[in-house]
Amino acid sequence: MRKRTNRYVLWLGLLALPAFAQTLEQAVDPNAIPATVVVEGRRPGPGVWKVSKGTHVMWVFGTYAPLPRKMEWDASRVERLVAKSQEVLMPPVAKAHIGFFSGLTALPSLIGIKRNPDNAVLHDVVPADVYAHWTVLKAKYIGDDDGIEHYRPVFAGEELLLAGLKKSGLSYGNEVLGKIEDIAKKNKVNMTDSGYDVMVDDPRKLVRDFKNSQVDDLVCFTKTLDTLDTDLETMRVRANAWANGDIAEIRGLNFAERRDACLDAVMNSSIAKDAAALRQVRQRLRTSWLKAAENALASNATTFAVLEIQDIVGPTSYLAGLQARGYTVESPR
Repeated sequence: MRKRTNRYVLWLGLLALPAFAQTLEQAVDPNAIPATVVVEGRRPGPGVWKVSKGTHVMWVFGTYAPLPRKMEWDASRVERLVAKSQEVLMPPVAKAHIGFFSGLTALPSLIGIKRNPDNAVLHDVVPADVYAHWTVLKAKYIGDDDGIEHYRPVFAGEELLLAGLKKSGLSYGNEVLGKIEDIAKKNKVNMTDSGYDVMVDDPRKLVRDFKNSQVDDLVCFTKTLDTLDTDLETMRVRANAWANGDIAEIRGLNFAERRDACLDAVMNSSIAKDAAALRQVRQRLRTSWLKAAENALASNATTFAVLEIQDIVGPTSYLAGLQARGYTVESPR
């Protein structure tokens, strides 16, 4: 079984903001009726990619979120492959390794991390026209919620999108990854972390400094508002493509993410720049996964790996990295 350590996910998800949809430049009618109806019922999901060298094989499965709320994933194909594998390689995640007692003492300082410094509200920190747009979309998707007015723009935008997902019949859960973990445990297959640990010497100070600092997240917030309805439509299309296993449709989707503007807002803040452990997170995750994948391919006759779908077919494909190192990569049909 995979060893569990006392580690806390850094920034409470800031390094893994939801996989928001592609950014388009123009705004759409906020009252537009969704054009795509999300699928329901039992669905197969996508096929698996095959990576091989000699007789050693790695089957790679791509996850996506959000998915249709009323969909049930048929995991039978994945279960057969996991049962025949010697190892399951989990998706790469950057985790803060701060120790059990350090973690406990840091927890109180995490309260309020989403709020603006000096008790400011959104009206105080964004331009008037942007705030006017926010109030329209907030009324449409969230309704009355005075508490969110105290959120930093990056977090307010995230809450708005999550509310939009719910109204669009989509769910941002981890049911698929959780099912794969259950399958691995049932078949007594080792699960291996493929990410890396972020060593934080003084987590309390890091959180305290972040709470007191300004973050240049206006671009993130504005993009969220301007493209929300279009993004929700794009996510419905993607969710259907994943659920139906439509590889051609998945390949045709543009995975240039709006989330990059929001992630960059945090990672380019003065606090993140001062913390060496937080630099080049995305590049380090890719490097860490490639190393873990090569180790698994060398050690096992058969390995099963899980990646987010955009890390398979997107512009920085992890599998393209393996292919460049001499591995054979075959796509599902």
